[in-house]
Amino acid sequence: MRTVWLALGSNLGDREGYLRGAIEGLQRAGLRLLRQSRVAETEPVGIRDQPRFLNQVVEATTTMEPRDLLTAIKSLERELGRTPGARWGPRAIDIDILLYGRRIVDEDGLRIPHPELTHRAFLLELLAEVDPQLLEPVSGETMSRLLARAPS
Repeated sequence: MRTVWLALGSNLGDREGYLRGAIEGLQRAGLRLLRQSRVAETEPVGIRDQPRFLNQVVEATTTMEPRDLLTAIKSLERELGRTPGARWGPRAIDIDILLYGRRIVDEDGLRIPHPELTHRAFLLELLAEVDPQLLEPVSGETMSRLLARAPS
């Protein structure tokens, strides 16, 4: 079993319902939920002219390898109604792999840790809420330390 940290986000329709649906779908896919952050409302990144997001971080365990986990996540996003659109555009649901244990993955279409993790204070804040001593594997620094230095 590997521990993974996932980011959930939604800014269309029943945002809370999509987050709940994502958690339920992840559990159906075989992930065992350990902890979850509060739900935070955040400004959109990239394309600013769109509704605010609800975001949440979950910690779970899985037997899936990173690529298989990504495949399961993309399937769940489609099941929940996500359609192709602009990068950083509005979406019913977005599920990102933030961390997969302490593994570093750099493959076509899959980068772990998530490449924007250390640049998004809201993600660091939610991760630090779940586990302040969690280490970011590239820098070796804790989420709470990264959060203290993050741009606001």
